[in-house]
Amino acid sequence: MSETVKKQELLNRIEKLHNAAKKVNNDFDAIFIVDKVNQYYFTGTMQDGVFVLKNDGSYAHFVRRSYDRAKIETPLDNIYPMTSYKDVFSKIGDIKHSFLEKNIITLNILERMKKYFTFENILPVENIIVKLRGVKSEFEIAQICSAGERHKKLMDIEIPNLLKEGMSETELTSKIYEKMVEMGYQGVSRFSMFQTEAVIGQMGFSENSIYPTSFDGPGGMKGMHPSAPIVGDRNRFLKKGDLVFIDIGFGYNGYHSDRTQIYMYKTAPASELVSAHRMCMDIQKKTAAMLKPGNIPSEIYNKIMADIPADFLTNFMGLGKSQVKFLGHGVGLYIDDYPVIAQGFNEPLEENMVIAVEPKKSLENIGIVGVEDTYVVTKQGGKCITGGEKDIIVV
Repeated sequence: MSETVKKQELLNRIEKLHNAAKKVNNDFDAIFIVDKVNQYYFTGTMQDGVFVLKNDGSYAHFVRRSYDRAKIETPLDNIYPMTSYKDVFSKIGDIKHSFLEKNIITLNILERMKKYFTFENILPVENIIVKLRGVKSEFEIAQICSAGERHKKLMDIEIPNLLKEGMSETELTSKIYEKMVEMGYQGVSRFSMFQTEAVIGQMGFSENSIYPTSFDGPGGMKGMHPSAPIVGDRNRFLKKGDLVFIDIGFGYNGYHSDRTQIYMYKTAPASELVSAHRMCMDIQKKTAAMLKPGNIPSEIYNKIMADIPADFLTNFMGLGKSQVKFLGHGVGLYIDDYPVIAQGFNEPLEENMVIAVEPKKSLENIGIVGVEDTYVVTKQGGKCITGGEKDIIVV
């Protein structure tokens, strides 16, 4: 399996972007892409620069640093060094009607661009790009499946061997990270969510797994400090009877899988925990079965939620006011990608979309139970690449 993207695939992606943009506004002059992940998607190299696609279908990639590295990594032509947007202007001329990543472009960047480009009309391009990225190629599926294989082994085999009485959450996180890197982890889990930082994901022992967090997910994490609410609590030590919540991504060659596993340390879980956890397993299984081309994410969400018993909905997908309004999300170059299994997502699923399904139930003063796995959308329903729903693992 090749681990670098081929030139023809990049050209296909550029062509799809061109065609999609023309459907929105046939008269645009150019698309500017500054987001590094999006630059990687269209060029095969992740740089400080700007990728420009013009209305006539021609493209150019301007790179501040490192131009030399970009020349090594990308199979594309038309790669140029730049020190400022003046270099871009000199090559492509003035742009009046443009597409920009409005969720990425800061006022400072825009002001620097406007020194050279007129920009009479600016349209957002991010929704176009996330939808293109939502449907994965064979190359991308291969990378995600490789991540999923490693992820399954990590959660089922490696993590149970890392749990030791008296260790802190932070120590466990560091040991998981070390093991992941040994297994091929790329070293970072990427999120599109604004100013979201994560080393591997979320984790916590018992009550810390429902600690309030700004992270847009059903679980919680206290973290090291208010200034760094990540990597685990240095002062919370593992003891007999703890629930251990591990919700992490596995990044491989840029692409992620996403999985959650719950462990119970040195004692069997109470029947209340087992019952709630297995209800989540059942919800995950039913949701995954509906991940077929043509099905509508919002309709999947409404159908699944309507079938959940009313008493179970209390603290489902988050504790109290921290409840989130989704059951799953796309996975790819970001862990939180397109589409989302939630209301408002009304465009049909397509084959080879990749979606993590994560039903979870918070138990006040106890912790969180539930599951998460990553699935590929197929005509037969979601094909799991991370192992599938699993009971609480007793260590």
